[in-house]
Amino acid sequence: MSIISKDHKYILQIALPAIAGLSTQMVVSLVDTALVGRLPDTEYVLAAMGIGVLATWAVVSLFSSLATGTHVLIARRYGENNFEECGKVLNTSVILTFLIGLAVSLLVVTSSHWIASFFAADDKVGFYAGEFLYYRFMGIPFFLVTVSYRGFFFGIGKTKIFMISGLLVNLLNIIFNIIFIYGAFGIKGMGLAGSGLGSTLATICDAAFYFCVSLLPSYRKKFRYFKNLKFVRGIAASIIKISLPVSLQNIFILIGFLSFISITGLIGTVEQAASNVVFSSLLISLLPCFGFGIAVHTLVGNSIGSGEIRNAKFLGFETSKLATIYTVAVGLFFVTAPRLVLAITTNDQNVIETAVPALRIAGLGQIFYGIGVVLANGLQASGATFFVMMAEVIVNWFIFVPIAYFLGVYLSLGLIGAWFALPFYVIIYAVVIFVKFRFGDWSKYKKV
Repeated sequence: MSIISKDHKYILQIALPAIAGLSTQMVVSLVDTALVGRLPDTEYVLAAMGIGVLATWAVVSLFSSLATGTHVLIARRYGENNFEECGKVLNTSVILTFLIGLAVSLLVVTSSHWIASFFAADDKVGFYAGEFLYYRFMGIPFFLVTVSYRGFFFGIGKTKIFMISGLLVNLLNIIFNIIFIYGAFGIKGMGLAGSGLGSTLATICDAAFYFCVSLLPSYRKKFRYFKNLKFVRGIAASIIKISLPVSLQNIFILIGFLSFISITGLIGTVEQAASNVVFSSLLISLLPCFGFGIAVHTLVGNSIGSGEIRNAKFLGFETSKLATIYTVAVGLFFVTAPRLVLAITTNDQNVIETAVPALRIAGLGQIFYGIGVVLANGLQASGATFFVMMAEVIVNWFIFVPIAYFLGVYLSLGLIGAWFALPFYVIIYAVVIFVKFRFGDWSKYKKV
């Protein structure tokens, strides 16, 4: 008798390639942090990288959630066996995201140093962060194009395409970053700024990869997107309607985490650098949870598209169980071997020792993250994107950030006090999402 049930195998068939693709991003993040963590002025460049990465996520996440709208529409249409409509959604999404990307890139590249200085307590940290953001923001149009393609392939259950993309592009990311951070082949090393440029070049390669895959006959003939190459306003409106609450949720939450990083900067530069290292380490747990979230988005969307509401809820709960098994295992590893994890990202012993207690606290708190992320994605697939947005924004802004400031700064408990806010945030959010998913009225889901 198999230990893994048929349903779990079905879930893992979709989730594991997505997890593998996201895990390559985790590896790249850890490698990037490790490369930057060995530059001169380690404390300053690591603190700057923390601001730069979170600021990039804040800007990108405002629009990358257009993948959610694309994913939901594709999953529903695929569940209805309306393949040509899937192609129309992809065309509209690609055009929409590229145009938005151009406009955003022009805006944020010119304001990169202002953004960095706003969140940096130290001028030197602000300068380094501004240089990183200047080059990183140039890749936004190409990143958003990949967002559309991801939403398409996720929606039809072809998560292996994302996995291959992750392996290829993130390998290029590492190569480009080594070249531009330290210098090679006659190219002068650019330090932290080189990390931003290397990531942008890898993003351009990612967009090219997805376009080449879309040329394959097995996809081109079935979905007929090149024969229906046009922008459909109604589809664009639906994508934006579904995605907007997710966009606002992402930007507000990342501003919350930027506020947290700024709070740790008030405690000290070493503490701010340590917090960046802890966030990088947490990707070991968080990105696979997002992979399970991608799977539940597809499973719930396909089930709703075929009219199987009860099955949609069942698959959501089963996916959350698998995600929780993973977060428990990783949480125990963080608690028992924090120095081993932290040594991957930096060799600065002062930063490592400062980060050890924070990583242990974070390791315990993130155990419940799988439940929150997976079921939140299930709710988004059902159409409850506004509820998910409000739940996370309220918990983040009115519980996580205030508690971090109160304990870390006001009560002078330092970095340990600030990081004690994380378990409160994760557990409360997970409970709110679980209750909504379990007891919400799914018979009233919106037709999209």
